[in-house]
Amino acid sequence: MGYNQTPPREASRNTVEKMYSSREDIQEDDSNDNKKTLKPNSNIDGGWAWMIVLSSFLVHILIMGSQMALGILNMEWLEEFSQSRGLTAWVSSLSMGITLIVGPFIGLFINTCGCRKTAIIGGIVNATGWILSAYASNVHYLFITFGVTAGLGSGMVYLPAVVMVGQYFQKKRALAQGLSTTGTGFGTFLMTVLLKYLCMEFGWRNAMFIQGAISLNLCVCGALMRPLSYQDEANEKVTERNSSEDNYVKALSPSAETLKSNGVLNEELEKKEGLTNDEVFDTVQTIESKGKIRHTKNIYALCILKTMSRLTLIIRKGFVTWYSSYFGAASLFTNRMFVAFVFWALFAYSSFVIPFIHLPEIVKQYNLSMQNDIFPLTSIVAIVHIFGKVTLGFISDLPCISVWNVFMTANFSLVACILILPLMHTYAGLAVVCALIGFSSGYFSLMPVVTEDLVGTKHLANAYGIIICANGISALLGPPFAGWIYDITQKYDFSFYICGMLYLVGIIFLLIQPCIQKKEPREKHTENAQV
Repeated sequence: MGYNQTPPREASRNTVEKMYSSREDIQEDDSNDNKKTLKPNSNIDGGWAWMIVLSSFLVHILIMGSQMALGILNMEWLEEFSQSRGLTAWVSSLSMGITLIVGPFIGLFINTCGCRKTAIIGGIVNATGWILSAYASNVHYLFITFGVTAGLGSGMVYLPAVVMVGQYFQKKRALAQGLSTTGTGFGTFLMTVLLKYLCMEFGWRNAMFIQGAISLNLCVCGALMRPLSYQDEANEKVTERNSSEDNYVKALSPSAETLKSNGVLNEELEKKEGLTNDEVFDTVQTIESKGKIRHTKNIYALCILKTMSRLTLIIRKGFVTWYSSYFGAASLFTNRMFVAFVFWALFAYSSFVIPFIHLPEIVKQYNLSMQNDIFPLTSIVAIVHIFGKVTLGFISDLPCISVWNVFMTANFSLVACILILPLMHTYAGLAVVCALIGFSSGYFSLMPVVTEDLVGTKHLANAYGIIICANGISALLGPPFAGWIYDITQKYDFSFYICGMLYLVGIIFLLIQPCIQKKEPREKHTENAQV
């Protein structure tokens, strides 16, 4: 008996081919849609954008605030393990340094998984590092659990928090970054009081365990980092994909009519002639159930293949974007101004960290401990630092003010304060200089804005990852370098002078680079004219 219909295997094969071909068409449509001009999201500069600022603010409290308060735990570690101050100090230095140094690699996670997933995973890793550190038996154990593990988790949350604020704001970027980064100052106060109380009441091990539980709130902050979506185009793509997937399921799902048309029912019924109507009905149902089970397994297998292929494409796309940004033809390092910015960042962060770490020792040398106990100089830096970030961010958003000019002015003010600080021998003089350091260092809130102006929003994650990596190297090596100079000279004066001069070199490099870029087009123009 001959049939004009297509055999079942060929039909299923044709259906699969249609499915993959249609999926390729969808991908082509997606690439074409990306080239179109999309309508701006209503949440930019308002709406959910302020929830992003709140999320970033809480991240700075939990990460940067807790790192600035590690002096409390450092004293506990010195008493517990009886190791040298230099070796014990490397625990906190590793944590702060790795948080920033892993920035370029976190950019790969952001390109692949997005800011939200990266931050949630980072919150879990950070909390794990705190909890495991509660069981430390020596300082070297803390190097791994707290320095590396907690530091890595902090970096996975910190970079997405900064990048998301840059994505959600266009007109008020500097103010938004200033408000979010004030969490560092608030966190310094809150975490210092909290860790001191927990250590006194429960001991440092239980304090770290509790702090690990508190750090799980970083996952909540990550969940608030909702990615920007363009509603019109997104809804159209979703409906098209849903309809296409429904067509695949309908095409693959068997029915009595398709089985009968393919000759399956006819052959079975011909073998079983003389059956009653009920027996015929039962036979049809049995055949249909077998066909549905067989094709359901095919659908599951195809769904798994589809998911794996999509995941592979996402990872490959993220890696290509990350690799091309650093090593490809579109490398960020072909931007000379960005390279100058990285060179500046290598010396900038230590100018802020060194006063925080070594001011207590300077106060002891000048016999100013009584005044400092009443109102610590580090607290003055932290308080004014909050106002500096908000004020500089507000000024930079004014239409008649250049962000770059505000950024450079604050840098010159900070380097002047670093060079002047060793000359102050009274509490009043040190307090004034520390206040100026705190206000001038508020330019840290402008760093993401300046970076975005240099490379654009598309490359902000990778570019800012490199910047904070340079800051991490500065934070990791700066304080030990200052301590090493003190061991040689028995004074902190030369530490501030050398770091201040290196910082000044970086600032001058930023000033020279735009002049070089302006001269290059003129030279090319004259060469073309001579030819």
